[in-house]
Amino acid sequence: MARQEHLYVLKQGTNYWNQWRQANPKIQPDLSKANLSRVDLKGANLSQVNLSFANLISANLEGANLKDANLSISILRSANLTAADLSNANLTGADVTDADLRQANFSFANLQAANLTRADMRETILDAANLDGAILDNVKRRSGLRRIFGGGD
Repeated sequence: MARQEHLYVLKQGTNYWNQWRQANPKIQPDLSKANLSRVDLKGANLSQVNLSFANLISANLEGANLKDANLSISILRSANLTAADLSNANLTGADVTDADLRQANFSFANLQAANLTRADMRETILDAANLDGAILDNVKRRSGLRRIFGGGD
């Protein structure tokens, strides 16, 4: 469960959060099971943060740093992850339905059994991402992703 002090810091805003992260580099924040629905986290440093089971429905994570974050079983429906860095993140079983993933970096991310139905994946980077069992129904994608998804646009 999320640590209340970490939630308190996050609720002070992205600038405050990022300064706190910079001042406390050894702390790995725990925001698991947190309700962050519709929260503006644009540009937030969420690297190595535990966001497992978190509610991030319609959250704004544009340009956020989510490297090595744990987003397993999280709910990211309709979230804005445009240009976010999710390299090496764990999204096992995450619900990413209808999310905006344009230009997001999922290099080496674990997306096993994630639901990406209707996600906008144009210009999304998926180098060495694990998509085993992922649901990719009706995703928006560019033709360069054919080798991953199969078929044309």
